[in-house]
Amino acid sequence: MPVPVPSDVPATHREVRLAGHPGNELTERHFTLAEAPVPQPVPGQVLVRTRVMAVTAAMRTQMTGARLPMPSFVPGEALWGSAVGEVVAAPGGGFTPGELVHHPYGWREFAVVEEGRLRRLAPDALPSLAAHLSQGATAWGALRRGAGVRPGDTVFVSGAAGGVGSLAGQLARRLGARRVVGSTGSERKASVLRAELGYDDTIVRGAGPIEEQLRRAAPDGIDVMLDTVGGEQLAAALAVARPDARFVLVGALSSQLGEGGGVAAPVELDAGLIITRRVALRGFGLYAHPDLPEEWTREFGQGLRDGSLVFPHTLLKGIEQAPRALCELVQGRHIGAVLVEL
Repeated sequence: MPVPVPSDVPATHREVRLAGHPGNELTERHFTLAEAPVPQPVPGQVLVRTRVMAVTAAMRTQMTGARLPMPSFVPGEALWGSAVGEVVAAPGGGFTPGELVHHPYGWREFAVVEEGRLRRLAPDALPSLAAHLSQGATAWGALRRGAGVRPGDTVFVSGAAGGVGSLAGQLARRLGARRVVGSTGSERKASVLRAELGYDDTIVRGAGPIEEQLRRAAPDGIDVMLDTVGGEQLAAALAVARPDARFVLVGALSSQLGEGGGVAAPVELDAGLIITRRVALRGFGLYAHPDLPEEWTREFGQGLRDGSLVFPHTLLKGIEQAPRALCELVQGRHIGAVLVEL
C-alpha cells in the first residue's frame, strides 16, 4: 500500500510530457507542461523532490519514435533523464528524508523511484548540485580507461563544446597529452575552447574540409580520438591517425542533432588504414562502468576546488524552461552541459 507523504508536500506537481514525435525540427510545441498528482511511494520506493535535471542530445533521439537500443519517449507521457533530488519519503527505510540522490526521472518536480535506481550523493563531494550532472564521467572514463591517454599523446576531441567535450580537453591535458585539438560549430565556441578549456587548436565545421583542418592542427598526426560526433569527422581522424592510435566512440551527434534526430550514424572507413596503422576503435558507455561515477566525483571535486578544472554549463531556472533548454541544446546555443534548476 502507498505510504502517506509529509504534510508539506503539495498534492500536485508539474511534469513535462512529449506532445508528439517531432519531425526535422524540434520546437517547444512538441512538449506539454502538465499538472499531475504527486505520486505516493510503497515500500521499496522513494519519493524524491527534483532539484536539478540535465538535458542531453540523446533525448532528441528518444523523441523520434524510431527503434532504438534504449527506451523511447511516449507521446502523452512524461519524459525522463538524469537528475539530482532530495529524498522526501522513504517507507522502506533504505534512505533517509533529506538525503541527496541521483535519479533517472528528471522532467518532473517529484518522482517515485525504486531504491535500486538511486545513488546517494555526499553533500560536500562537489561544490554545487549542478556539478553532479556533468558528463565528465564519460569523458574521464573514455580517455583514461578506453583510450589510455599517455604523456606526449596528441588527442582529437570531436564535438568539443558539448557536455563531454568541454571537459575532455581539460582531462586530456590532465592525463599528460602533449597537444589537444577539438572541433566545434563556430569560431565563437572555438575561441572559448582555446582560451579556457584546454585546447591548443580547433577545427570549425563549415570552415573547410575537416581533414585539411585536422592536418593543419595536428601536423604529426593523432594518437587518440574521443569521438562524440561520428560521420566525416571520424573518417578524417582515421586519415591522420598515427600507428597504434586509439579511437573511443561515445556519441553520434552528426545524426542525433541532424534532421530527424536519428541514432544511426553510418560512415565509410578505410579498412586498409585501420589494419596497416593498427588503429583500435572502441565504443564506450558509462553504463558498463558502474564504479566510474564515484571515481570521477573524487577527481572532479579535487579539480574544481583547486582550480585545475572548470565546469562549463548553462543553468536555466524553472521546470517550464526544460523544453527551451533541450531545443537550445539541439540548436548548439550553449557550451558545456545544459541543466534546469527546478
